Parts: sequence; C-alpha cells; structure tokens
Amino acid sequence: MPVYDYKCQEHGLFHTLATVEDSDKPMACPTCESLSPRVIVLPRKIVNMDPATKAAHERNERASHEPVFSTADRRQHDKEHSRSCGCGSPEPGKAMLLYTADGKKMFPSMRPWMISH
Repeated sequence: MPVYDYKCQEHGLFHTLATVEDSDKPMACPTCESLSPRVIVLPRKIVNMDPATKAAHERNERASHEPVFSTADRRQHDKEHSRSCGCGSPEPGKAMLLYTADGKKMFPSMRPWMISH
C-alpha cells in the first residue's frame, strides 16, 4: 500500500498507509482523531523555482508533440494526394528514379547518405 500525506488543521502534516481506493477519503489524525483531507506536498525546489525556468519547462512540455502523420493519416493523405497538394512529396507509391549520364541510378527524393543496391 502506498503512503499518502494528510493535513490536520490543528496538528499539521501526517503520513498514513492507505489503499488506492481509500486515497481520496479523509483520514483520522493520529493525535486528535479528527478527519483530515489528503494533500499533495511539493518539493521546495519546485515551489521556489524561478518563474523564467518554470515558464521554460512549461514551454518545453507544450513543444513535445506526436508525429505529423500517423499511419492512418498517411493512408488518407495518399488517397487524396494530387500534384497540386503542395506537400512536396511525389505521387504515392512512386519513387523518383533518375539515371545519371553513365547509367547509374539516382534517387533525388531519397537521403543522400543512403547506399543504393
């Protein structure tokens, strides 16, 4: 069972073992037996954090994001894709393949560091 923090109005903070189901229920103070609500105690480092640092952390959390296209979104995009789409990708299912003057294959849409077969 986890330990939860509760705060009695007369005797202050105390810690008690409780089940997850009972974690939201008030607990009796060990000194005066009055029901006390659960509190969440934050470390001083977080409470006293510089506002600029706190804003930077919040901005960093908002900047984390999911990929632009999930698999389902990519399939839908490929169905609706046209040359006038503006996304910059070639026709779905078609890789751009060019040949150099000496007959070697060249894929301009691929990554330049990839080695061709």
